[in-house]
Amino acid sequence: MKLWPRRRAARAAQIVTAEELLNLERSRRFGGGGVHVTADTALRHGAVWACLRLRADLVSSMPVDVYRRVNGLQVEVPTPPVLVTPGGAEVGMREWAYSTQVDLDRAGNCFGLITERSGVIGPDGRGLPARIDLVALADVVVRSKGAQITKFVIAGQEYEPWEVWHEKQYTVAGLPLGLSPVAFAAWTIEESLNAQQFARDWFAGGAVPMAELKNIDKTINEKDARIAREAFAAAVSTGDLFVHGKDWEYKPIQAVASQSAFIEARQYGTIDIARFFGCPGDLIDAAASGSSVTYANISQRNLQFLIMHLGPAVGRREDAFSRRLVSNPRYVKLNTDSLLRMDPAARASMVATQINARTLAPSEARALEERQPFTEEQYAEFDRLFGSRNAAPATSPTPAAPGATS
Repeated sequence: MKLWPRRRAARAAQIVTAEELLNLERSRRFGGGGVHVTADTALRHGAVWACLRLRADLVSSMPVDVYRRVNGLQVEVPTPPVLVTPGGAEVGMREWAYSTQVDLDRAGNCFGLITERSGVIGPDGRGLPARIDLVALADVVVRSKGAQITKFVIAGQEYEPWEVWHEKQYTVAGLPLGLSPVAFAAWTIEESLNAQQFARDWFAGGAVPMAELKNIDKTINEKDARIAREAFAAAVSTGDLFVHGKDWEYKPIQAVASQSAFIEARQYGTIDIARFFGCPGDLIDAAASGSSVTYANISQRNLQFLIMHLGPAVGRREDAFSRRLVSNPRYVKLNTDSLLRMDPAARASMVATQINARTLAPSEARALEERQPFTEEQYAEFDRLFGSRNAAPATSPTPAAPGATS
């Protein structure tokens, strides 16, 4: 994905991405060595992939519901097909939401071509999108005038802004595109990737000598050193014995300090990456040594993750779907209850409390568990077990709670 301001249209050869600009600056300051970090190469780091997978998995698993306000109450309405199969029959909402969330989290933007429209008129005077075919970030060039996007160029073909689905996050004022967290985190990710490269070179013998063969009796010239090295290498390469006099000392290099530094760099890099991508380190098995996370139960931990990390991204997606995929006054909500699933004991306790407080009817509680309302035979069972005091009045269509387990 590239940003192409109109005032630079004549300088197409100089189009660069934020990541490329960052790496050009790194090369200017520190030389050309090391790992070149981009949104794609960053995926080679396990922590980056774990963060993207976790966030995209959770967001894509949230059911998409559509509502409208009726007399001040939120009433659910039918979900339009574009929020069920946005990419056509081949691409359902979960796959579509996963792909777009990965692009949003790693690059700050996602793009798709609006290939079909419905008969419902949207805020731009055109039919609402009925199908959105996603496109690769690398195929997209954006032309802008100030903060206004004027053209999209996708795979070499120009499109008007209303023909393209564009979501963004990590925005700043005056910039029409979202920002990539990789561009800002590249310094830390680069350090960690370089640590991996150094480790591979170290243990393969490419970064430093694997061992030291030293003559402790005299100083040797270059010719004698070469002869000794070749003789030693010929012997040890086949696992044979190397015979020498008392004047030669062989000492494998023990890189304890370097290995510790490498491990430390990997740990710090992983924690920093988790922070940049909005994932608690413990959720991707990257908790720092000596730290601890305590919470009363799984629901509280998930609630903290939702509020502090995932909630803002969910809210932005709800706003984008509400503005462009449904007609006013309808709006879209991602059902975060799927993330806040409780353990069975906590859920039963909560439902019993709501029934006793008269905020939830027993029939509604049964529906939450995807169970049919009680039958007369089942009420009779409760009568036999608990007595007639729990039986439903004959004239009441909604029976009283048969117990805390309802």
